[in-house]
Amino acid sequence: MTEPTSPTTTAAAPPHPTPAATGRRRPVAAAFRALVALAALTGIALDTIESDDLGRLFSYFTIQSNILLAIVCAWSAHRAWTARPALPPRITGAALLYISITGLVFHFVLSNDASGFAMTSQRTPLESVANHLLHTVTPLGAALDWLLFTAPGGFLLRQAWQWLAYPLLYLPFALIRGALLAPGTDGRYPYPFLDVDLHGYTGIAMNAVVFGLAFYALALTLTLLDRHRPTPPALRNRISPTAAGRLK
Repeated sequence: MTEPTSPTTTAAAPPHPTPAATGRRRPVAAAFRALVALAALTGIALDTIESDDLGRLFSYFTIQSNILLAIVCAWSAHRAWTARPALPPRITGAALLYISITGLVFHFVLSNDASGFAMTSQRTPLESVANHLLHTVTPLGAALDWLLFTAPGGFLLRQAWQWLAYPLLYLPFALIRGALLAPGTDGRYPYPFLDVDLHGYTGIAMNAVVFGLAFYALALTLTLLDRHRPTPPALRNRISPTAAGRLK
């Protein structure tokens, strides 16, 4: 007779980790990104309080790019706080490019009397605070977040031209909006280099080419810098040597 066989038992498989347990929480990164988002929202709120034409206010690239940055930073802060994977670089890179455009164009073109496109006017105290938040604090905050709290090597060369979709679509938006407003309307065109009354459509086309090439060069510069910058110290223990810049 053979010995009766006992039923085989299999060890229960460990439960799958929940999305919130796929990594380690990053409270410092979360707090920093929350502050950047708060700076953007505060600047927008202050401008909204002082504005008597919200349609004009929200037509500015500055406001739109800061809204996008606030969304991305708040989203990234939530993921860092709950230990979820980082946002895709194509999203964070786009937000970084757009807010960088905002900061650079303001400081080197709109605030520069020698540029020929300066926009200088008297501002109330609230408008001055909003101006610094939206044109200086948030671009610097986005750059520091990229350099200190994100893994390098995530930006792809093809994304450099894909990111230009929004700035290119902003051009017809501004021109169509201006064409629908009566001549002489204050703020008919959001920026001097898009003012058809001053430059005509031929001049606007030339300005668009120059700015478009500059924005593409900036996108390429960010992409190449991202490939060659060192891994931030806070991430060195969590980067897989074969993960090509992805968090473990």
